[in-house]
Amino acid sequence: MKLSKVLAIALAVGSAGAQSASVTVQADPSALFGGVDMSAENFYGAGPIKPWEPNARPGWYYGQFPWLWPWLPWLHGPICGVLPWFPWLIQCPKPWVPPKPPQWPWIPHPPGPWWPWPGHPTPKPPTPPSDGYYQTFKNFTGATQAGDYLTFGLVDTIADCKSMCNTVKECNFANSYNDVNGKDGSKKLTCSLYSKCHSSKDATNTGGQTQPDGSINYIRNSDGWCKNGQKPINP
Repeated sequence: MKLSKVLAIALAVGSAGAQSASVTVQADPSALFGGVDMSAENFYGAGPIKPWEPNARPGWYYGQFPWLWPWLPWLHGPICGVLPWFPWLIQCPKPWVPPKPPQWPWIPHPPGPWWPWPGHPTPKPPTPPSDGYYQTFKNFTGATQAGDYLTFGLVDTIADCKSMCNTVKECNFANSYNDVNGKDGSKKLTCSLYSKCHSSKDATNTGGQTQPDGSINYIRNSDGWCKNGQKPINP
């Protein structure tokens, strides 16, 4: 989408909001993404074809290299200031920032070697802060395929995929993987989101779809990430 169009919509929305809190914004939300429906009804831009079906295309890109996929909606930049006015559309993620780890007690002078003695074992280092997810499978050769599928897109990192799951309110599970020869030849991670938690038993999409160039796709580096407190429906 052209930057000028995004800025024009942002100015119109901002002007309406400044005039009155009760003003209804008269703007076509599909214009934000070149006519693509980015609501849940269209799998947040990835519909109607699901990622395990032939000719599936990602609905969005969240990362630092938008020029590599100019045809995909980029969830970054000026558009992020406009999307909150349309809460039923996909939103820009807020990257997870870990809290500061616990600090060791202050010691007024450099300590000597620590020699544990009975009743005083060597203290354990602080536990790293959790990002809110635990892993259900790792480095699998199949991607999740299930009826509670929500959307899929491309990301740079696993952390980006988790941030996308945090953004989609129904999401409780993120599956990051490399779709080799698939997704228009993208080398980026595919990020599929689901409303329920899944184990490797549901990672049944191993590829095998013929691509436009005649190649056959396959799955590798597939990782499952479930939100804390959720349990796999098929353990």
